[in-house]
Amino acid sequence: MCNPGNYSLPVADAWHPCSMVAMSAANSINGDLSVRVAMHTDTMEWTASPSGTVWRKRLHLVGPPESGQVTSVVRYEPNATFPSHGHPEGEEILVLEGVFSDEHGDWPAGTYLLNPEGFRHAPFSRHGCTLFVKLRQFPGTNREHHVIATHALSWQSSERDGVDVKPLYAQDGCRDSTCIERWQAGADPGALEFANGAEYFVLDGEFEDAEGTYARGSWLRIPPGGSFAPTTQSGCEVYVKRGGFPYLRGT
Repeated sequence: MCNPGNYSLPVADAWHPCSMVAMSAANSINGDLSVRVAMHTDTMEWTASPSGTVWRKRLHLVGPPESGQVTSVVRYEPNATFPSHGHPEGEEILVLEGVFSDEHGDWPAGTYLLNPEGFRHAPFSRHGCTLFVKLRQFPGTNREHHVIATHALSWQSSERDGVDVKPLYAQDGCRDSTCIERWQAGADPGALEFANGAEYFVLDGEFEDAEGTYARGSWLRIPPGGSFAPTTQSGCEVYVKRGGFPYLRGT
């Protein structure tokens, strides 16, 4: 069973490309979980990892510099490599561009990976890649390992007109679920309410709401009890995570 209660902060591998930051850096980015957050990664600068060949755009970071809980967009340069390491509290990856690799295989754009506690790998990229990554947000020793080629999945109809879905992760005993949604041009999903919060990351196209426009690469986090009413003129595809707030650390 996945336990959303209190848990100790693990010691991270100091060289991990997503977790490590300079000692002088702030220990919190968007750590107030009670407020809505929108980040547009196309306007953000890349920051270097200690490796010098992996770059990050951090969207959420809470905790010590070497062991923080983090959500990032990560870019591997060609021939970037890292030693073998584990993943306390799990890791989620969605490959956005290129091919991400480890000793278990080559994972092209569109691959979804959930690496639970106890999983180890030595990641690299021969030709470079870009990833959407979540670290230390999946506690529980019974989490299942998932490798999904999302481009090979069939779209399923949903209860909302103009919205199709590809389910990626849901597990009995865990509160979070992840999917990709496709909103057809002109779709109006209506007012969406989130008792346990939600996160959206735009994979293609764009959508709008009363507070702005969210193009490819935009990340939107809606706190528990929050809602929004999106529409899309051109259509879009979005990564959607619901119910993950019980596993997030705030400041």
